[in-house]
Amino acid sequence: MTLHHPGPKAAAPAARLPLKRLLMVLGLAATAYAAALLVWGDSPRASLARLASPVGLQAALLCLLNYGLRGLRWRLWMARQGRHFGPLQGLRLYLAGYAFTPTPGNVGEAVRGLMLARQPLGARQSLAIFGAERLADLACLLLLCLPAAAWAWERGAAHQALAWAGDYRGALLAAAALALLALAALFQRRQALRARLGWLRDAWDCLGHRPALWLALTLAAWAAQGLAVWLLCRDAGLALGPATAAGFYAVAMVAGALSALPAGLGGTEAVLTGLLMAHGAAAGDALAVTVLTRLLTLWLAVAIGLLALLYSAAIAKEISLR
Repeated sequence: MTLHHPGPKAAAPAARLPLKRLLMVLGLAATAYAAALLVWGDSPRASLARLASPVGLQAALLCLLNYGLRGLRWRLWMARQGRHFGPLQGLRLYLAGYAFTPTPGNVGEAVRGLMLARQPLGARQSLAIFGAERLADLACLLLLCLPAAAWAWERGAAHQALAWAGDYRGALLAAAALALLALAALFQRRQALRARLGWLRDAWDCLGHRPALWLALTLAAWAAQGLAVWLLCRDAGLALGPATAAGFYAVAMVAGALSALPAGLGGTEAVLTGLLMAHGAAAGDALAVTVLTRLLTLWLAVAIGLLALLYSAAIAKEISLR
């Protein structure tokens, strides 16, 4: 069925399922994880065996809870756009979008609304919900970063950063001046930007709809994954509290998002491993926890997303990939 949204370019993301690219990214990530474990950590087989342990299963259930809570949030905003789904149908359609997560900035997930076989969203509406999701995630992840910031302050990292800023105050002032010039240029082009970024206003409208509910769902979702990271850390013998583990994970997620790499690959892993090592973990243990964390918090979602996408397209006929 032909998608009903403006312009052939808006339909392009939904028209092709990037299975080859996804498999390539998955293969490269799997190779990198295995090589890193062979060089610095336990054997890949020994590390992966932890996923089948009771702790690994508990962590996986917490990650599934994350997906479910964010799926409820998506249904909330889709209902505001006039698209109402039952709980299971809505969750399945939401999970299908995770098949497109390994894209720069996770922007592939914006096709969720475009793929609907019946009453698909327009490109602007779909981008608006995607924007609302990312803004809500960023806000809650920044909140969860606070324990990690407190830990860094106790270690004197903040004082070192201030001392560094004093040493390079000239460069920082120049950067601030350039930032002000950029803001002035954006202000001059504000009318054109408003026309191009109308979906961003719609995203703010989504965030204004029942904010207490989406904030609670989002914060609980990311806290659940933070708790999963803590369980993996505890199982590896790393002595850090749940709030600190969740904070480290949140910092790594924000860093990965800022890198604009597909699903934050490389940046997220490097930051999380570095933070765990700074807390006193051995390189092998920190790397093993990082790999297991990414398998549960990223690649599990991608695998479930592919299954949901194929089921919804081939069997339930709820998604159109043409």
